Amino acid sequence: MTQIDPHWTAYFSALLTPVVAVFGCIVTWRQYRIAQNKLKLDLFEKRFAVYNTARNMLGEIMIKGKLTDEGLYKYSAGIREAKWLMNDDVANYLSEELWDHAVGLMSYEAELEDKPIGEQRTTLVNKRGDLKKWFLLQPQVLDAKVEKFLRLSH
Repeated sequence: MTQIDPHWTAYFSALLTPVVAVFGCIVTWRQYRIAQNKLKLDLFEKRFAVYNTARNMLGEIMIKGKLTDEGLYKYSAGIREAKWLMNDDVANYLSEELWDHAVGLMSYEAELEDKPIGEQRTTLVNKRGDLKKWFLLQPQVLDAKVEKFLRLSH
């Protein structure tokens, strides 16, 4: 009896299954990486929107020297998602520290409208000036607090 060598198609069919499995794993891995990068991009866009809202509010204060009711409303609406997108430190900074100082600035502006020249007005002007100086430092503080959330590093 002579032994017959298997036909090349037998070898091909035996190798085809592992090759397809490896190819499937590679495709799956690439899809996983694409999904991770898409998530990073989506989070970046949402976080940047919150950051941009805070920068716009600070910009309005620096340009106009005060904050309007509309500016405060836009700020409030824009930072609403911060507690889910960033850590507690940033969320508290945006919703408490910046918010409280912005409202304080608005109240000084409102009080100054009706105050005649005198000691009380001078005191209010000095307090408002100190608050404006505080706001001048906040873009750097904001950048430092939000920086790690806006990095797209791998």
